[in-house]
Amino acid sequence: MTAKTLSRRTREHFTGCLIAGAVGDALGASIEFMTLDQIRSTYGESGLTGYAPAYGRKGAITDDTQMMLFTAEGLVLSRIRQEYPGNDGMIDCTYHALLRWLTTQQPDRQTDLMQSHGSCAIVEGVLTGHTSLFSRRAPGNSCLSALASGTMGTPDRPVNDSKGCGGVMRIAPVGLAFPDVEKAFDIGCRSAAITHGHPTGYLAAGTQAAIISLIITGHSLTEAVNAGIHILKQRKNAKETLDALTATVETACSASPSPETVETLGEGWIAEEALAIGLYCAMVHENEMAKALLLSVNHSGDSDSTGTITGNILGALHGKSAIPPHWIDDLELNGLIEETAMDLYSEFVFKR
Repeated sequence: MTAKTLSRRTREHFTGCLIAGAVGDALGASIEFMTLDQIRSTYGESGLTGYAPAYGRKGAITDDTQMMLFTAEGLVLSRIRQEYPGNDGMIDCTYHALLRWLTTQQPDRQTDLMQSHGSCAIVEGVLTGHTSLFSRRAPGNSCLSALASGTMGTPDRPVNDSKGCGGVMRIAPVGLAFPDVEKAFDIGCRSAAITHGHPTGYLAAGTQAAIISLIITGHSLTEAVNAGIHILKQRKNAKETLDALTATVETACSASPSPETVETLGEGWIAEEALAIGLYCAMVHENEMAKALLLSVNHSGDSDSTGTITGNILGALHGKSAIPPHWIDDLELNGLIEETAMDLYSEFVFKR
């Protein structure tokens, strides 16, 4: 890698990462289950060009942003609560945060979870105080079933064999938290493995965390991608993720950006495809946030997750000021998302 630019470990870039991810999520929310032909039939040949109604409003977030927020809260509380020491404690705290998210989707589970994990673990934090988060926004079956199983998944003791994109789409806070790229990768893998036991499911998430870690510490997007590939080459069972990233880089260098090109990389329902699409859109429109986000959602597939991944990457790279202001203004829970980013910044940067 070449010399780093000025560090991006700032409030501007922390908030940019989480808010841009949520904007991408909200853009994709209304078209997540539509084919490209259906999108164009509904919105015109250019496809979706702004927020459309989903879940009763424009700018609605989905489970992607919900779980991203709870992941961030778990990291923050691991620095505050003494019962969560070290890396193992951090993963335990993230697990408990995701269990709190589960109670927002299945409130009847709260009593049983409190008995199993203790009242503090299941009711602490600020996110469960926001009633708007108690809304089902097409949560992934792997996330729900894994968290409801009563067992915390790990890479060595997988809770399932899922490689859905539910780990990679929520992992950005880990990349923000850790300037040590190897630690970001490993914590990212372990955090994703809580719900996704297939190696591709957690390795793709670790790669996304590593890329964001490198960007936030001042590396270029190209440098971050190359370093992510280098880390993957040293891990077992990484072939699917490596193949996806190789295809991403080759496609970004050789094909004109279009929804049809995006669809050559997959649909995004599984982890390596979601990472490939999200990263591709960030690479081909690196300095054009709006174009990148719209490209990342206008395809036949998991539009909100690929939008989230693209937004997280470019938000970390360029900061909040690069996001179109009207998209921030109309974004559901924009204040809470920024507050969560500030809490993460406070614990992992300001207090260091």
